Amino acid sequence: MTAPEPGRVLRLALLAWGLGHLAVGRRTVGRALLVAELVGLLLVAWLTAGLADSSAYLLPFLAGIAFLAAWAGQAIDAYRAAHALRAARAPTPARSPAIAIGWLSLPLLAWATGFWLIGARDANPSAVLDRFVTAWSSDALDGPGWPATVRTAARRAERDLGTDADRFRDVRIRIVEQQSRRATAVAEAIHFERRDTRLLGLFPGTELVPVADDVVLELELRAVPVELVGGGDIGAVRWELTDAHAP
Repeated sequence: MTAPEPGRVLRLALLAWGLGHLAVGRRTVGRALLVAELVGLLLVAWLTAGLADSSAYLLPFLAGIAFLAAWAGQAIDAYRAAHALRAARAPTPARSPAIAIGWLSLPLLAWATGFWLIGARDANPSAVLDRFVTAWSSDALDGPGWPATVRTAARRAERDLGTDADRFRDVRIRIVEQQSRRATAVAEAIHFERRDTRLLGLFPGTELVPVADDVVLELELRAVPVELVGGGDIGAVRWELTDAHAP
């Protein structure tokens, strides 16, 4: 039996877990890896669906990184097994195996960047407030996820701010109280004052300091326990903006 070409084995292993091992005759390992790939994909999807936007967002992210690392590891193992079957190592082909395995950087890049489009969206009060400010300033609060009381209070506060295009420029939102399961934030109309300062304690200068004029909106947030699909509580929470009041 002719020993398989290592480069081809590597490319097969990069297509799916275990294909490279099947090509070198390690059928038990190959079949086990095919099953492991399916289980790994389901596990990452399960964790992502349940925890990606919660306080435990790092768990699905790291699970995805581990899956990609295992993908590369089984490919390298298959490649080495193919080399071990050859009596003499052939010259490195023009299409280097290093280039082939470099293609794994594409799913790694896609996961490492794409995950954060949904990851940590509701992981803490600051993340929820950031989404609220974006929706409020772009007149998009009618979308799903914002309670009716929040939309009503935000519209009332917006009327008090005026109709100028830059009416949100001098509005500051900050958290004034936070506990383990609830938080309170306020939106304040502010102005800036110039104050004297010293650089390194020696050189005189000035700085602009925000000064609150009035509270235009009060916001209430709470943390809701998150359970994984099918049950299971690991202590993760998802923060929600539950109520608002325009004084």
